[in-house]
Amino acid sequence: MSFSFKILDKTNIHIVIPLMQKLTNNKHSDELLKERFSEMVLQNYECAGVYDNEILIGITGMWFCTRHYSGKSMELDHVYIDENYRGKGLGKQFLKWVYDYGRSKGCESCELNTYVNNYPSHKFYYNEGFEIYGYHFFKKL
Repeated sequence: MSFSFKILDKTNIHIVIPLMQKLTNNKHSDELLKERFSEMVLQNYECAGVYDNEILIGITGMWFCTRHYSGKSMELDHVYIDENYRGKGLGKQFLKWVYDYGRSKGCESCELNTYVNNYPSHKFYYNEGFEIYGYHFFKKL
């Protein structure tokens, strides 16, 4: 297998939707996701992909901002590797590439949120050197 990592073209961002549907268990319609991703790419958002030859098998969104407590920061969003490719070290390789990309853009830190019941991701992120700094609260308006 030949894996490659690259930043996805913003004009073709909708290629992530099938993987997003797997990640979220089809929580949102394709139309809603297309609308949201079309808006996200107009903000401080980029998306990186993992390819097996020409097939997109993994993604992560990246939000860039400056925070008072961490300086210039990259926040990872919707990190996902297709289940057929897990457990082979690909996630670790992908995040190393993502960290290098963030550093190339001047980022001093990386942060993310993960669902409280996603225990396999917690172990993975602990092994990546992440620490829990707080809780993420959410309120629907």
